[in-house]
Amino acid sequence: MPPEKRPSIPLAERMRPKTLADYVGQTHIVAEGAVLKRALESKTLPSLIFWGPPGVGKTTLAHILAAELKRPFYALSAINAGVKDVREVIEKSSSGLFAEKPVLFIDEIHRFSKAQQDSLLGAVETGKVTLIGATTENPSFEVISALLSRCQVYVLKNLDTADLLRLLQSAIEKDNFLKTKKIELLETEAIFKLSGGDARRLLNVFELVVDNLIGDPVRVTNQIVLDTVQQDPVLYDKAAENHYDIISAFIKSIRGSDPNGAVYYLARMIEGGEDPLFIARRMVIAASEDIGNANPTALVVATNAFHAAEAIGFPEARIVLAQAATYLATSPKSNAAYSAIAAAQELVRATGNLPVPLHLRNAPTALMKNIGYGKGYEYSHDMAGSFSAQEYLPEKISGTKLYDPGNNAREREIREHLKKLWGEKYGY
Repeated sequence: MPPEKRPSIPLAERMRPKTLADYVGQTHIVAEGAVLKRALESKTLPSLIFWGPPGVGKTTLAHILAAELKRPFYALSAINAGVKDVREVIEKSSSGLFAEKPVLFIDEIHRFSKAQQDSLLGAVETGKVTLIGATTENPSFEVISALLSRCQVYVLKNLDTADLLRLLQSAIEKDNFLKTKKIELLETEAIFKLSGGDARRLLNVFELVVDNLIGDPVRVTNQIVLDTVQQDPVLYDKAAENHYDIISAFIKSIRGSDPNGAVYYLARMIEGGEDPLFIARRMVIAASEDIGNANPTALVVATNAFHAAEAIGFPEARIVLAQAATYLATSPKSNAAYSAIAAAQELVRATGNLPVPLHLRNAPTALMKNIGYGKGYEYSHDMAGSFSAQEYLPEKISGTKLYDPGNNAREREIREHLKKLWGEKYGY
């Protein structure tokens, strides 16, 4: 018999699970007793947002939830869908044709504009549809608060090695094409590393490796995986490019004052198709976290770069991002502001809700004035040098230093200024 012809549908798509029993990973939300398992059992599904890296099962899980609840399912991609598409789905759901509430799945919902997200509010609020959004970006920044408040957010994680092994074994045992081959997984470290916890990437690489091997049995080793993947530069770029490793190297190059490293990793992200706003957003964070008051203008540059990239997009946005990245990398560095808020939050957690000193409290009513609210407060602008050495912290933590200026020209000036104002109180 001639060998069975290789299917035109990729292995990752052929192996997409249809039921929760076949779904791999995310046990914290789908295992027995977990929140989504209970939702299926009670046949009640709230609007959801799945937040996690690519290839961890966000789309698949949305399909499964709708299928197991026997709900009509509409899928839109925020890349090519607009308000008109959303309204068409809502109109269909309002037509009375369906016995069950439809599920509207929006992939990459972070790419929807504010107006597009606003168009979902009424239908979600009134229960005309159950929304399931999928995003690789932090929904706190990318989803409008009104919509976010109407959805439950669940974080999906990269698959671990046990999950990845289960996927490979399942493909070998169940896929009609792979079943015709005798496959031996002798080593798996390389293919797991290349996958980066991404199920789709794992299966695509595995399929490529198996297709390039001849013999009976087909023996898969680390060296064979690496040799095979390197023969296909396009797949190698997609398989080896780790979204989180590259952005980490980019930020660490900025922090380490290396503009060459920064612009190199910036180019890696641009060539890999990264969202320019994701890059710009991380630079805004770095401007405060790693530069701060050593060069306050860094935050202005980074913020303006974000807005410029948003306005013009690629390819020209690459120039704006390069300017900002090299500016941040060559700026003096300080993490004093970052350390200050971290220390302050830790102090708040340790000491709880300490009473605000009476003289700092607002006194909008006569009763509040009578019991001492605002009494003795000194308005700084009425004082010599626009400064009053009155107490600003709760009594229990008086004198606690949370902001410790860094050792750079700008913050050395700040330290001297604070020392002149406060003397020895805060140890400046």
